[in-house]
Amino acid sequence: MNASDERPFGVGDPRDFLEIDALLDDEERMLRDTVRRFVDDRVLPDVADWFEEGTFPRDMAKDLGALGLLGMHLEGYGCAGASATAYGLACLELEAGDSGARSFVSVQGSLAMFPIWRFGSEEQKQRWLPPMAAGEVIGCFGLTEPDSGSDPASMRTTARRDGGDWVLNGTKMWITNGSIADVAVVWAREPETSAIHGFIVPTDTPGFSAPEIHRKLSLRASITSELVLDDVRLPDEARLPEVATMRGPLSCLNEARYGILWGAMGAARACYEAALDYAGSRIQFDVPIASFQLTQRKLVDMMVKVNKGTLLALHLGRMKDRGQLSSTHVSFGKMDNVREALWVAREARGVLGANGITLEYPVIRHMNNLESVYTYEGTNEIHTLVLGQAITGISAFRA
Repeated sequence: MNASDERPFGVGDPRDFLEIDALLDDEERMLRDTVRRFVDDRVLPDVADWFEEGTFPRDMAKDLGALGLLGMHLEGYGCAGASATAYGLACLELEAGDSGARSFVSVQGSLAMFPIWRFGSEEQKQRWLPPMAAGEVIGCFGLTEPDSGSDPASMRTTARRDGGDWVLNGTKMWITNGSIADVAVVWAREPETSAIHGFIVPTDTPGFSAPEIHRKLSLRASITSELVLDDVRLPDEARLPEVATMRGPLSCLNEARYGILWGAMGAARACYEAALDYAGSRIQFDVPIASFQLTQRKLVDMMVKVNKGTLLALHLGRMKDRGQLSSTHVSFGKMDNVREALWVAREARGVLGANGITLEYPVIRHMNNLESVYTYEGTNEIHTLVLGQAITGISAFRA
């Protein structure tokens, strides 16, 4: 008998202790279960190999598109038009498989498709969004630069007018999907006006290259690249016409961060459940290690953090569906859920002992991935300062 089966009468499922499932409606549960089956069938059997080899299966894009997960929170143009909560649940289940799977969906939908949907012309939307929603065209998002991470407004990539065209020069860094993308949404500064423009850049445009970043120890089942723009010439029709300030890229990041605050709890749940199962079956001193007080404390602390973080994500999802979610609320969720997920992963690694460092179990993979999630889409420190400004009215970003 598994030690976790010996529970007092009335105690709930250790995998859903607070019965959060009951807070979802039938449609949300159906979508959640569909994505969970996809992860079980399509991601988990091979993800350890992808992680070890540093690869991501490009053909998965069409599978994700067929499920309606790419740009699923957008309306029209082949997109599913799902609720924010449904999108969050999909992100949670995808990241329970691996952060790379959730990152692919986040980048495609929130960072590449969203700016076209929100700031693009009708012609741009009709051309790009339907094939991107189907996974036939893969996108990436170029904002971060080698010397411009937490302060994206200091970007050095330029877009200069040349007659009726634009000429882009610069380098972007840490770009998910970069070397497998068919199109990049690149943000650049117009030197004469300091306007920030977004451009839709087909990756076969002369002067564009995307060398892959190797030797990563985190997010290995995800493609990460540089973007190099060397006199990339584009017609004005490639420019997103409805934005010319940092509001453009920052609104995209806010969409992606919302998915992350859900996804992090998927990784945390996977680590907690791996530790719970292991503690119930690992025998030491003739008893399961789940019978030891120190192990039970670890399991309880993990369970509480996973349940609280999932409730927070659900609450923020309901707020977003009501149109009440601000960027500071998203910072709250991204900051706390990611740091709690990383704590859970580290604690679970300890419960598994030496087995916790192998890819036979998901824990070290999630733990390494979460080190990147802790940093990207706004570092933990930046989100802390965002919240500090929100509650004090004082900005601490600049001395």
